[in-house]
Amino acid sequence: LRQAATVFESSAEGVTITTPDGSIIAVNRAFTEITGYDESEVIGCNPRFLQSGRHGKNFYHEMWESISRNGRWQGELWNRRKSGELYPEWISIAAVHDKQGRLTNYVATFSDITQHKQAEEKIQLLAFSDPLTKLPNRRLLLDRLQHALASSSRSKRHGALFFIDLDDFKNLNDTLGHDKGDLLLQQVAQRLIGCVREGDTVARLGGDEFVVMLEDLGSKALEASSQAELVGEKILATLNLPYYLEEYLHHCTSSIGITLFDGHQDSMDELLKQADLAMYRAKGSGRNSLRFFDPEMQTVVANRVAMEADLREGIQKNQFILHYQPQLDQAGGVTGAEALVRWEHPQRGIVSPTEFILPAEETGLILPIGLWVLETACEQLSAWAKRPEMAHLTMAVNVSARQFRQREFVSQVLSALDRNNADAGKLKLEITESLLLEDVEEIITMMTALKARGVCFSLDDFGTGYSSLSYLKRLPLDQLKIDQSFVKDVLVDPNNATIARAIIALAHSLGLTVIAEGVETHEQLHFLSGHGCQAYQGNLFSPPLLLEDFESFVRQVKCRTGK
Repeated sequence: LRQAATVFESSAEGVTITTPDGSIIAVNRAFTEITGYDESEVIGCNPRFLQSGRHGKNFYHEMWESISRNGRWQGELWNRRKSGELYPEWISIAAVHDKQGRLTNYVATFSDITQHKQAEEKIQLLAFSDPLTKLPNRRLLLDRLQHALASSSRSKRHGALFFIDLDDFKNLNDTLGHDKGDLLLQQVAQRLIGCVREGDTVARLGGDEFVVMLEDLGSKALEASSQAELVGEKILATLNLPYYLEEYLHHCTSSIGITLFDGHQDSMDELLKQADLAMYRAKGSGRNSLRFFDPEMQTVVANRVAMEADLREGIQKNQFILHYQPQLDQAGGVTGAEALVRWEHPQRGIVSPTEFILPAEETGLILPIGLWVLETACEQLSAWAKRPEMAHLTMAVNVSARQFRQREFVSQVLSALDRNNADAGKLKLEITESLLLEDVEEIITMMTALKARGVCFSLDDFGTGYSSLSYLKRLPLDQLKIDQSFVKDVLVDPNNATIARAIIALAHSLGLTVIAEGVETHEQLHFLSGHGCQAYQGNLFSPPLLLEDFESFVRQVKCRTGK
């Protein structure tokens, strides 16, 4: 008996012994430590006074059914301490019978599993949530999305998936530091939670990318899209409000892509991809906006991916060639050529720049293509310099804004000239006004460095973009180029005629030459010539030609005009 009493009192588990009617007749020291009740406070009481209220009648009914049927029950139970605090315990209840099989007592042994539950919740939190914002992570999002798709399929109601990306988030990290970036992400998370219903999901995928999932929208796609758009506009407006990052006041916009789902069509990965594509479309439209996914977008992207792969192969296999369009003076003599890149695709034949230049810009492949054009043009200038009938020709090369902004661009141009022993004064780099939208001072510095070596500059497409006299007078330009859109309608559109005349007059006042591109008729030539235009190119004289054909054209003009 003494041994039994010692075990009873020293056990780390709480022990409760009751009579068959449920009256407590004994508890041990661990019972007191766990519940906070002394033995004197509970003797004669029914243990139900410890109930937390978390479990319904059915729970206890099934528990006592199991004890009656099997003689014992064990499981997780929530009870209440004397202090009123609820806590979880793991409890085992056994029925005790005498030798005749009569029920004499119930014995319950239990342990406090609060720390175990907390550790379990922490593990769950680490596995399924983002540590910074405490939002669901990608893993939990996919799990909820899977359930949402199944629910949508049963209910015949749509859901919506939002892909949200903060605009210019990298600039904040770079200027104020990652600690301020983390504060912004935490505030964005809270704002997003405030924009949706309690049952909706807000998740963080990583970086500055968030996903919002709405469920139980309209049964019709149009109705669901209207509901999603309202939420999207609310999110845009909320994220556009100022943020207080300690001592800094920060403004941040976002771009949102939305795709609808009804449980019958696409996989989870496909839905995320669609929302992501729509988000990039929103960014492309100027940011701080939202766009819905359109199946046509998928086709465009698939074509672009195929184009990128073909371009990479084209660069590796030297599939690009140059065509040369003659540039002529007022007397009809050929003064030079514009080098125009063409792509000799093995299946598609000659591919126009209008098809591949934009994808090349977006993927960065314009850099190796542009470098090849520059190198080839300098090589050709060097070859012409050795032939008296060609030595006077200049070579105009288009330079993309992305290519020019490289820090090594100046050295690339000078290296190409030196490597080929080409005359820098015969090389004319054509730049567009879009180049001047960012960091004008740096651009001027680079142009000045090249100008010091004799390289010439022509401002292409002048008048179609952000024309500004403030920068125009500071740039070391040699020439303005009248865009073909003005030349085309110069005889039928008074506005175009006025612009063409103004460009010519402006060039003269700044001491620059002026050239018109896209000249196709004698009437256009007569108009431009009459207002002082000095140089021309266009199909009236010749389309872009292969090298041999261009050189033949130069010889023919020389024979005909003596120039």
